[in-house]
Amino acid sequence: MGKFIRAKRDSIQPETLGLPEQGRRRSPGLRRQDLAARAGISVEYLTRIEQGRDRNPSTAVVNALADALSLDVPERNRLRYLVKITGGECAVHFRPAPPPRQVRPLVLKTLQLLEPDIAIVTNRLGDILARTSGYAAITDGTGLLDAAAPNLTRYIFTDPRARAFFADWDDVADEQSFDLWLAPSAENLEWLTATLAPVAGPEFTRRLDRHTVPHRGTLRLSHPTGPELRLLRETFELPTDSQQLVVFHPADEQTAEAVDRLRRRPQGRLRSVS
Repeated sequence: MGKFIRAKRDSIQPETLGLPEQGRRRSPGLRRQDLAARAGISVEYLTRIEQGRDRNPSTAVVNALADALSLDVPERNRLRYLVKITGGECAVHFRPAPPPRQVRPLVLKTLQLLEPDIAIVTNRLGDILARTSGYAAITDGTGLLDAAAPNLTRYIFTDPRARAFFADWDDVADEQSFDLWLAPSAENLEWLTATLAPVAGPEFTRRLDRHTVPHRGTLRLSHPTGPELRLLRETFELPTDSQQLVVFHPADEQTAEAVDRLRRRPQGRLRSVS
């Protein structure tokens, strides 16, 4: 554990953290006193950890060091393992980090080719990472895209408008909860559940304890302007990114005509999604 922290500290250039240049030094990377200050611990305590003389740091200290070193998810997993085998603890619970929201340029270009049809790039946590104008049109006025970082799971379980928008709300809630079990990493799932569970209530937590595979039938949406939309969904996995490209097709002629009308009408306030 100490060697890992020391190696990571040596690999960090101080200027990448906004620290002033200190001139020539005997060893590369971040100074021990700088890391200690960022983590809020004493230099003496950090020295003991790096030298293996303190093998059982508290969870708070480990979290602070992980943050101070800007560890990514795999590195936090590695530190979790090293703390466990070094100190003999059964588990160390890290503050989870939000999942990445970047979409590769080639995926964005593919999404642009689908304009003006209905499509989104999302992940199993429900983050809406990118969308076409068609998707913006059919969700306009529902509140789904109002947040700076729209999340479908959060919307379904915490926004009362969702129960009116999704005609089969229970089925959609089952689908979204099941997808959390397929989330790209335990840290990402923990991030969402830690944020969502306290405000979503029993409708959410009850579903997390179920393992029934949901039936994904036709998606029925009750748009605020009146028309009911019936959409078929095709999901294309992007395994490299732990993301999905979801394309929605009108299930009948009435839906196709309603979607055309929604695309032509002026849209309300919408925030762009990167």
